[in-house]
Amino acid sequence: MSEVFVNKVAESGIVTIDLEMYYPRESIEIFDLKDFLFMGLILKEKEFRAALQNVNWQNYQNKIVGITCTTDAIIPVWAYMLVATYLQSEASYVTTGTQEDIAHQILLQRINSIDVSEYTDKRVVIKGCGDIAIPALAYTAITFKLKPVVKSIMYGEPCSTVPIYKRK
Repeated sequence: MSEVFVNKVAESGIVTIDLEMYYPRESIEIFDLKDFLFMGLILKEKEFRAALQNVNWQNYQNKIVGITCTTDAIIPVWAYMLVATYLQSEASYVTTGTQEDIAHQILLQRINSIDVSEYTDKRVVIKGCGDIAIPALAYTAITFKLKPVVKSIMYGEPCSTVPIYKRK
């Protein structure tokens, strides 16, 4: 007699969310203001404006761009704004920060854009392991987003989960 194996995980109705699906895979370019500083410390407005006109902005076409300054200089806020005006017609997305900061911003934007209606009254597992180190802020954001609609939230893998929330 052959034994029939039943996949209890598949039959449980548990839905798995893998946050790696929302992590940006696009390259993130950095526009470093340090290259435009006088003596590596001071931003001179007239020279800065002239230098920006000579940048090949097409190098940033359809790219995610982070504006930052990697030296300890004090940069006026208008400098970031001015660079953003040049990048606006080329880049797909512009913000400030490091590559990691920007990846986290995009990850949170993508989580916040999830339509939670498809998870209404579902048992959801937020996948815990993978190839990309997903920051804790993403797990917090997805929990906050899902809690109002789901039946339960678990962390880990469907075969081995840690319960996080269960509607009473």
